[in-house]
Amino acid sequence: MDWRGIPSLSALRAFEAAARCGSYSAAARELNVTHAAIAQHVRALEAELGTPLMERQGRGVVAVGAGRQLARDLAAGFAEIAAGIRAARAPREEGPISLTTTQSFAENWLMPRIASFWAAHPGVGVSITADNTVVDLRRSPHHLAIRYGRGGWPGLEEERLTEARSVIVGTPELVARLGGRGADTPEGRRALTAMPWLADADDGEFFAWLRDQGAEPDALRVADLATNAMTLAACRAGAGLSVQPYAVVEGDLAAGRLAEVPARGETGLAYFVLRAPGPMPERVRLFLRWLRSVA
Repeated sequence: MDWRGIPSLSALRAFEAAARCGSYSAAARELNVTHAAIAQHVRALEAELGTPLMERQGRGVVAVGAGRQLARDLAAGFAEIAAGIRAARAPREEGPISLTTTQSFAENWLMPRIASFWAAHPGVGVSITADNTVVDLRRSPHHLAIRYGRGGWPGLEEERLTEARSVIVGTPELVARLGGRGADTPEGRRALTAMPWLADADDGEFFAWLRDQGAEPDALRVADLATNAMTLAACRAGAGLSVQPYAVVEGDLAAGRLAEVPARGETGLAYFVLRAPGPMPERVRLFLRWLRSVA
């Protein structure tokens, strides 16, 4: 193979990660480099290929033009390389099951349920990494990931776990100020515009979901917080309204700590269990069966 016509592998990795993550910052965290390094690699690749590959959209970036196809091809190529390497390694039959998921999902959905797995299978260890950084399972030691989205992760096997219906929530006292009005009526949207809002600064779905509801996010007073755990803590304290996956606030709604504001329609979002292709240890199969049963 003639490698002389192929751009720098570092530049290709940086572009593929940025296109997949929709953010230079997220790509930088994944590859353990700086935001500036990702941007520089993308600019160098665009210069070498002589065409724009990426453009800013809102708070993130998207692949454009030839970049869309290049991103798909790179994702498939890197996935095939990783699958070959994994297939060449012996399956990891020892040690605990290693799972990565978001902090909010771990704290509010997984941990309230995990005791039933440990009670039924005391000899099977489970190591849970609660981190909002998107981990590439093709290159990480984790057996499984639980992630939020619409599906279609290149190079990974996925299984829909539970619906991620988004809801607007706030304390019962704060929601009562809306007088029963919500995002499903024009009057409700006007009332919501006057309310304080809270959002995770890295949550790209927040504004898109509100636009789907017919609201105008630019008119809202939004406090950007560093993590969704901080957002939920502030929301429970009555600091503002928040858009959350129902699975994350299900316990709060049942206990009366939070109340739901009427909204319309579904988003198509869900929580998915992801894994890299290749051999799967029996204890991981056991954990997957348990996840299906509790979901």
